[in-house]
Amino acid sequence: MDWKRKWLVYWIWTAMHFGCISGLGVNELLYFRIISPEDIGYIYSAAPAKDFGGHFTSSYDNIFLVPVVPADGCSELKNKDLIQGQVVLLDRGGCSFVHKARVVEEAGGQAVLIADDAVDNDSLYLDMITDGSTTKPSIPALFLLGRDGLMIRRSLQRQALPWAVISIPVNVSSLASFPLKQPPWTLW
Repeated sequence: MDWKRKWLVYWIWTAMHFGCISGLGVNELLYFRIISPEDIGYIYSAAPAKDFGGHFTSSYDNIFLVPVVPADGCSELKNKDLIQGQVVLLDRGGCSFVHKARVVEEAGGQAVLIADDAVDNDSLYLDMITDGSTTKPSIPALFLLGRDGLMIRRSLQRQALPWAVISIPVNVSSLASFPLKQPPWTLW
């Protein structure tokens, strides 16, 4: 790669992750890595909820990321048996972010990733805020870009897998090659 292209990639990556493009700085995002399946084995970023949900008090290596059925997580989950003690992936829409996180918490999930329902969204994070209810979930709740959610679900469906294996959270400041480990469909 010539120096101009390297500089451009570095500039865009820096702008995107330090708030110039996405509106969030690198310290405001949380990162996770998909270990398996390998075709989506990248480091992903997600934005924590602004005023509800808990924080990761420890790191989870080789925990499952389980897509829920129904995908919006607004009604009773049909695959509760897979969710206990795992991280759950669901889609935005149908009910509030708080309601989704409560449903996952009640089913025994450790954390919830809510993927944007705009599947072409590969760069803009939404602020997940409370819906005004008095009962707030205590599990971590994170907003995932729509394109990332789509690609994760598509890979799992194509391979007939009930979950992906992930590590969450990941400290990207210790990874010199972090920009090269992002999904290729992510805006650089």
